[in-house]
Amino acid sequence: MFKLVPLLDEQEVRTLREIAASGQFVDGKISNPHSTIKNNLQLHDAAAYERSSKILLDAMVRNPDFMEFTFPARIAPPLLTRYTPGMHYGLHPDAAYIPLSDGQLRTDVSCTVFINDPADYDGGALHIMLGNADLRFKEAPGTAIVYPSHTLHEVEPVTRGERLVAITFIQSLIPDLQHRDLIYELNEVAALEGGKMDPANYTRLQAVQYQLLRMWRR
Repeated sequence: MFKLVPLLDEQEVRTLREIAASGQFVDGKISNPHSTIKNNLQLHDAAAYERSSKILLDAMVRNPDFMEFTFPARIAPPLLTRYTPGMHYGLHPDAAYIPLSDGQLRTDVSCTVFINDPADYDGGALHIMLGNADLRFKEAPGTAIVYPSHTLHEVEPVTRGERLVAITFIQSLIPDLQHRDLIYELNEVAALEGGKMDPANYTRLQAVQYQLLRMWRR
């Protein structure tokens, strides 16, 4: 249902902080003007956006955990967002589609990448509701959390300091959450145990994996 992924190295985190420190941020409602629950700032600087998005996208594409958990068909350019004292983002699901320059992207998976240290701010946890579970995340710099876009989630109010994260959305090759989870688990078992299996049985497992991908991939 969700996964924490060590995504960025120290240099990448440092560079993103430098970009944020010198970039222009504006009211986050610029991208959702009718929202009554969104209260944050987002990067609004074309050159800085292009540079920061490339760093984040490159890190995602080269990370096996991220790629194998999300099965991305498309990834929206990640956006740096900032929360200062009093700011928050109320409980919401993410929109089913978001407009991009090359057409609409269906949001199957949402992703938050933590950029600054959780000790730098109080409050500001990412609160995700999964069934009856209330999960809260304030992770180390460079860590990403990926989770289903339809889940209810919020950013709790920041009471001290500054929360700096990047957010993005993924359109998955396997849009159904349960199907995606089953394929991921099968792939994990094959990767961890395949070398210990009888070759004939491992081939049979691969055949099941490939057929499920044919059935479920869009």
